[in-house]
Amino acid sequence: MLAISNVSFHFGSRTMYQNASLTVYPKNRIGIVGHNGAGKTTLLKLVHGDLTPDEGSITMPKGCTIGFLNQDLLSYQTDDSILSVAMEAFGPVLQIQAQIDKVLHEMETNYKEELVEKLATLQEKFEAMEGYTIKSKAEAILAGLGFKNHELERPLHSFSGGWRMRVMLGKLLLMKPDVLMLDEPTNHLDLPSIQWIENYLSTYEGAVLIVSHDREFLDRAINQTVEVSQGRLTSYSGNYSFYLEERKLRAELQKNAYENQQQKIKETERFIERFRSKATKAKQVQSRVKMLDRMDMIEDVRNDNPEINMDFQFNQQPGKVISELNDFDKGYDEKVIFKNANLQLMRGDKVALIGANGKGKSTLLRLISGREEFDKGERKGGHNVITAFYAQHQLEDLHVENEILDELKQAGSDKTEQELRGILGCFLFGGDEIFKKIKVLSGGEKSRVALAKTLISEANFLMLDEPTNHLDIPSVNILIQALQQYLGTYLIVSHDRHFISHVANKIWYIEDELLKEYPGTYLEWVEWKTRQDQEKELLEKLDQEEGNTTDKPKKEKKKHVNIGLKEWQKKMKKAKSEMEKFEELVMELEEKKEEVEGSLGDPEIFGNTDKLAEVNKTYQEIKDQLDEATENWEEWTMQVDELEELKPE
Repeated sequence: MLAISNVSFHFGSRTMYQNASLTVYPKNRIGIVGHNGAGKTTLLKLVHGDLTPDEGSITMPKGCTIGFLNQDLLSYQTDDSILSVAMEAFGPVLQIQAQIDKVLHEMETNYKEELVEKLATLQEKFEAMEGYTIKSKAEAILAGLGFKNHELERPLHSFSGGWRMRVMLGKLLLMKPDVLMLDEPTNHLDLPSIQWIENYLSTYEGAVLIVSHDREFLDRAINQTVEVSQGRLTSYSGNYSFYLEERKLRAELQKNAYENQQQKIKETERFIERFRSKATKAKQVQSRVKMLDRMDMIEDVRNDNPEINMDFQFNQQPGKVISELNDFDKGYDEKVIFKNANLQLMRGDKVALIGANGKGKSTLLRLISGREEFDKGERKGGHNVITAFYAQHQLEDLHVENEILDELKQAGSDKTEQELRGILGCFLFGGDEIFKKIKVLSGGEKSRVALAKTLISEANFLMLDEPTNHLDIPSVNILIQALQQYLGTYLIVSHDRHFISHVANKIWYIEDELLKEYPGTYLEWVEWKTRQDQEKELLEKLDQEEGNTTDKPKKEKKKHVNIGLKEWQKKMKKAKSEMEKFEELVMELEEKKEEVEGSLGDPEIFGNTDKLAEVNKTYQEIKDQLDEATENWEEWTMQVDELEELKPE
């Protein structure tokens, strides 16, 4: 479908790609990964034709269509409704519709046989192109991306940049291009929309190329990973987690080869230095000099996940309660967000506030911080609480003429220049980079500076609104480590599941105009929420079967579910049998997986490309089978648990 062959590309004197190659096939869902500045977005622009390779070629079949979601689309503005913008994807169908409208208008004053025939032909063509379904298709896509029905007729320009980007994404999905390219799509999506996109892409017929910093999204959305590094494209036949495992094995081999080569170079240089002046050794010396000149140098392994150690110190320790809001209401115009809601944030809490956009997450942060007032309610601030607030608008507050180091000096901490240099090193600013001016930094680099300023502010309570937006994966890992070492309290709004699963010990979510709390990690919350939804679905199904649609209390419903001991025993027997069957299969596949992983470390296999490819294929097959078996085992285990709760008395 798409062939990138020996492509080289330069920005001035900087080499972005050198003899890079990649073949993309239909149904490939490829994640493009690499550190900031490696050239991920550049690759997409080369494929799209926005940039032209200096050498090599990018070829595709005639008629192959490409759809590209990029950050430039944020600037697109129009007075047309978002439904109209999305339906622009059906250009040829809309042209037929316009011709039909024109013929109908002519027929109002000139009813001729030839017009009737023309109308019939156009309507037949319109129906063949599924023209009568395009509006419903557009509405369904926009609904999946989080838009409400009453918003579909609003003009595009009335939405914020992130929501406009969702409209453009919806338009691309409706176009169904042969190659769909997405540059950081999750920056503009909330969690429900991200999950919807994952499901949509799983059955996409064309090829998909994704640049993203969201590890969980990559794991669920892709089946191949391509690493951009040192001007080359290296392909891995699996999702992001597979890539990490495989890359670690390859890195160990590369590190050993690099160290062996360095040792050989040192020994050769010592021989040359020792016998350079001896005429009897001149031939051997010259031979070794030529050998060094001809040697293909092995690169040292780059560490993209450095471990950091940050020293957080507070001048004041806060009281037990950080913040408390009682019986508060908040709404905008006719929209009610909170009604008689309550919250209590305690010292040491590490809270992630999750949910769909528009539910009131950012509003809640502003209410807690005092940046916004209630319609009704009481706010109780904690004793000795020092708050630092981070949001995307903080990037605009950076002083563009300052150098990075000077910007941190003005953050209000008592840290020395050496300590600030160490902190900047933790945030991936090394060497002379700390003297760069803010105005030349990328969005991701500015985010790192703003986050560093927030973390060194000596605040004992942090409020972070979407802190991972614009950060690449190594930078997200740095932030995770920093927050794990932070001794204070924080409240984070984020849709990055990998991030919040590593930093939160409590989950807050907004439901029924109330703030609700789950006292555990994100993964525990997901498991609990899944059980709750399944139980609710089971109860509703049984109510429908019984013809009972009354809204009974939950305890009465559970009693109603107990339709008989024999039926319960039958269901329990089957559920336990299936659970035990899949449990045995999981154990068997885990043993096979460990055996194959052990063979991956065999140098003989790594030195043989064919054997390595065969082992990798076997490994992926076993891993896929294990994932499926584990999922089945978990489902049957949950069903056993649910049946235990519904056991007849």
